[in-house]
Amino acid sequence: GTDGSPGVLTGTYSASTEVAVQGWCVVNAGAAKVEGNLVVRKGSVLLAAFALNDNTGQGSSSLTVWGNVAVQSGGALILGCEATHFACIDDPNQNEPTLSTPGSIGGNLTESEPLGVVVHLTTIGGAVTETGGGGGVNCTPTGGFAKFGSPVYSDYEDMTVGRSLSVTNLSSCWLGVARVRIHGNLTFRNDHLADPDAIEILDNHVRENLACDGNSMVWNSAELSNDLYPRQLEANTVGGQRLGQCVLASPATPGGPLGPGPF
Repeated sequence: GTDGSPGVLTGTYSASTEVAVQGWCVVNAGAAKVEGNLVVRKGSVLLAAFALNDNTGQGSSSLTVWGNVAVQSGGALILGCEATHFACIDDPNQNEPTLSTPGSIGGNLTESEPLGVVVHLTTIGGAVTETGGGGGVNCTPTGGFAKFGSPVYSDYEDMTVGRSLSVTNLSSCWLGVARVRIHGNLTFRNDHLADPDAIEILDNHVRENLACDGNSMVWNSAELSNDLYPRQLEANTVGGQRLGQCVLASPATPGGPLGPGPF
């Protein structure tokens, strides 16, 4: 499909079938279940952040993938939505949203030079790996994000990851990982973001290690207004070691020191 006339993913696809998204595709006509793997092909867009069945006006929409999900070069994936932190695309009140819909991936979520990936309220049984990609170190809306007037970004919030989560060599506007339960390691390496408020790494529970190296900036606090300061501390819980840039808390005041508490 196209952005003006997207394809619709709905119903059940057997384990022997790999579902490939080519062009624009939405999940807004009830539950979509993929018993095998799903791939978002080069430059394509999959929007699975609709709460309602917009075709019939009754019931809800959601995406469940039993196998792995891959996002290829320049592809974009938006999976899951929630009233608190990311309004569903079809929520009738975008200013005070009330709807939510979860996502589910049984295997790994692997992204190779994607444009951007935004995941909320989703359970992932395997690992999340984002390598390269982004829209460049700027905040200019482009690709699938331009339709919503949004800068290109990647974000993972309010979800569970069965193994590790890593983001490396990303060049984009903004990156965030917040309130995620990660059963392995959490790693950020050589990520460069245009927004000075990135990378926000907030209130995550990491079973193993938290490692950050070569990134433009890392924060374990969130801005309280449109300015960079003041900030609200949202420290992470880490079962293993804190390494590199993510050892001491980010500065609480402009030009201030790191710490004194842990990242």
